Amino acid sequence: MLALEMFRSLPRTAVGKALGGRLPMVGSATTPLRLVTRETPSVDKDGWVPLRTRLSGICGSDLGALSGATSLYFSALVSLPFVPGHEVVADLQEDCEDLPKGTRVVVDSVLTCATRGLQPCADCAAGATNRCSRVAVGHLPPALQTGFCRATGGGWGQQLTAHRSQLHVVPAEYSDEQAVLIEPLACAVHTALRAGVTSQQRVLVSGAGSVGLLTTLALRELTPAGEIIVVAKHAHQRELALRLGASEVVAPREVLRRVRRLTGAFQLEPDFSSPYLLGGVDVAVDAVGNRASLETAMHATRAGGRVVLSGMPASADLSAAWFRELELVGSYASARAEPAGVGRAAEPRGAFEIATELAGLDAVAQLATGVAPYPLHRWREALDHAQSAGRLGTVKVAFDPRDTR
Repeated sequence: MLALEMFRSLPRTAVGKALGGRLPMVGSATTPLRLVTRETPSVDKDGWVPLRTRLSGICGSDLGALSGATSLYFSALVSLPFVPGHEVVADLQEDCEDLPKGTRVVVDSVLTCATRGLQPCADCAAGATNRCSRVAVGHLPPALQTGFCRATGGGWGQQLTAHRSQLHVVPAEYSDEQAVLIEPLACAVHTALRAGVTSQQRVLVSGAGSVGLLTTLALRELTPAGEIIVVAKHAHQRELALRLGASEVVAPREVLRRVRRLTGAFQLEPDFSSPYLLGGVDVAVDAVGNRASLETAMHATRAGGRVVLSGMPASADLSAAWFRELELVGSYASARAEPAGVGRAAEPRGAFEIATELAGLDAVAQLATGVAPYPLHRWREALDHAQSAGRLGTVKVAFDPRDTR
């Protein structure tokens, strides 16, 4: 089969880290990715089934891995060489337990105890599958997700394999473009619920890429948030954020001024450092994962408030977290059983179940029209587009491995 493969290359990774993502990825000499013909992935264990990819999104974590920006913390949680792609819409190639061949599914990419043939760890048993403590053992090589595992393949290939526990049926009326948003939407659902927003609290979402936009929607639909302020760089992002539930949208340079006026906070101007507020919003979500975005979130949050790390975080000055006693909350992937809470059903439900329902909203269907698919052989162009998606007005760039034009 044809696939894009990430391989181990210390020189390319070093160059990528040195450049810090400042240059387009079209310079393949700095990108440890190649288009190859490789064997179809297969896991010869019960519950595994081959899939044929329809669409697979390009995520910020994929770009981080390819550019060398990802922390070495994760190096023990991948198994090279692997086929990237964890936002996957695919067709079953065989019958799988209760699902017949040809069923269109999306994949929960987290590789849990169930996928590894193990008895559930405490977190998996409780439904907190994104916290599985056995991601490096069992009959799969170490990997935190499909798309980072050499055995399973990923969505950037024509075929992959997945376990029945990972599969969620796509409603027949959804387009593939809607379906490819379900996985990132499930992550947004998890983020919104991790934020722990109480009635009429003010929330800041720092970033208006696909993560920030979908998180804005989830916050508005699933929590009792009052004002939701979204930080956006581009005019089209402003329009989309307002459509998805933002109360208002501000440019990065205007964040502290607007929050200060809204909350009555005081703004301080330290020497040779970024300004910050004494006072601010109740909850902030960093939906980008770079230093500037995280510091914006911390500097605009009141003492004792909560900052949710939704984007894969970069290093930042944590003085505000110490001095203002901020609660820093991680939000990784999504869980099989999200806890019951305000604004939702009384019983725990899976993030993918909630996300699949939200994907049917008119606002998401409209958002899906902004998905830009590419064939695999145009991977350099696709990665450059994804790297500049915000500026170019694209919600999501994806690969369509069926397209051989």
